[in-house]
Amino acid sequence: MLNKALVLAFVLLMQGIVYGQTADEMIDQAKALEKQMKEAPALSLYKDVLKIQPDNLTALVAASEICSREGYRTTDKEERLKDYTDARTYAEQAIRLAPENADANYVMAMAMGRQALIAGAKEKVTAAREVKRYAELAIKFNPNYAKAYYILGKWNIEMLNLSTLEKTAAKLLFGGLPEGSLQEAIDNYEKCRKLDPSIVLNYLDLARAYKQNDEQDKCIEVLKKAVGLRNIYLDDANYKAECKKMLDEMQ
Repeated sequence: MLNKALVLAFVLLMQGIVYGQTADEMIDQAKALEKQMKEAPALSLYKDVLKIQPDNLTALVAASEICSREGYRTTDKEERLKDYTDARTYAEQAIRLAPENADANYVMAMAMGRQALIAGAKEKVTAAREVKRYAELAIKFNPNYAKAYYILGKWNIEMLNLSTLEKTAAKLLFGGLPEGSLQEAIDNYEKCRKLDPSIVLNYLDLARAYKQNDEQDKCIEVLKKAVGLRNIYLDDANYKAECKKMLDEMQ
């Protein structure tokens, strides 16, 4: 009886090792696909990993981030809602697993920020508080987290551009929200650029902020650098095209 129990324990142990190796291999394949900007098959692999290891933090974080990007990209409203909902679900799982993990907090901020873009006034202002909180937590746990600084920059711009209805909802729900600052947005975007000078979307939004702040020379300098960047994400070519169009209009 003891021997049977030992054999069973050994088999279960070996199965765990095999599954672990398989999951690691799939994650490596998914990361390679992401580098090739093949996000859909990469996401499919991350989902396969989660079927084997539902608590795989790497897969949860990556799946959440890709879903947020896919939702931002699509023009179909139902698909966008589904992508953002999936991004939020994966991020929530990641947070439950590792509340002090910078990546988990970052994807939560990203998912909630993207959801807020299509939400009503009440939902948007409620999300706004949480987006800032999670982005700041990501920075707390990793002070050099470039993409979290980008989110803080975007948060400041969104707060500046709240509609009258959204401001009213914020006052009724929370007594108001912290005011966004154009200069703080610029500072956040510049911090992101310093930490990771490869993020094309950050250049685009930094250029827009400089233009809004009547700093035309800095805007042009940022745009010139942006159009020469290497594409890393699937949307980078489109972001660079926007930068080029903006640059042509300003020169």
